[in-house]
Amino acid sequence: MRGARVFDELAGRYDSWYSRHPITAENEVKAVAAALGGVDPCLEVGAGSGFFASRVGCRFGVDPSVGMLRIARARGVEVAQARGESLPVASGSLAGILVSVTICFLDDPRAALGEAYRALRPRGRIAVCMVPAESSWGRHYAALARAGHPFYSHARFYTVAEAGEMLEEAGFRVDSVIGTLTYPPWGLERPEDPEPYREGVHGFACLSASKGE
Repeated sequence: MRGARVFDELAGRYDSWYSRHPITAENEVKAVAAALGGVDPCLEVGAGSGFFASRVGCRFGVDPSVGMLRIARARGVEVAQARGESLPVASGSLAGILVSVTICFLDDPRAALGEAYRALRPRGRIAVCMVPAESSWGRHYAALARAGHPFYSHARFYTVAEAGEMLEEAGFRVDSVIGTLTYPPWGLERPEDPEPYREGVHGFACLSASKGE
């Protein structure tokens, strides 16, 4: 995972984003929950501070950052230090996998999605939630990255189409794409319900995909 050391050193700063932007965070939680569909057992890849896992019923999480895992554990998530490209779980053991605001930080997202496919049981579900590169949020974060932002400078932002192609290459079928955040990062936050993703409209997208029989 890109910049794991930075996430160790600045875990508290990273996690504070959710308390500083509670309306936007809640909008994202609703989209994640809709895409994941309440499957159990569920594991979050790149669980970070456990914010999403703890809110949408993912009992398990992995992350390479020990600093992040400490916060996730305090939120009640059962965590292990591991990377998405090598999950410490048996094949076919999970009903759901969440990859939220993580694909942009993975060293090898295709390998991680292949690992997710292996770990999921037949008809298992994966939700890949992201800031699309084509959105105002993606462009804003990319600009911060170029300016040396401690987190985003380690990120590579993908379009929704690119994420969908990677899921399909791993063997998944993309069933739906859910969007939220119709306001820009500098706009007034407002509560929103998730809806079908529209390119150029939504700043947060969740691709919901399934494994075959």
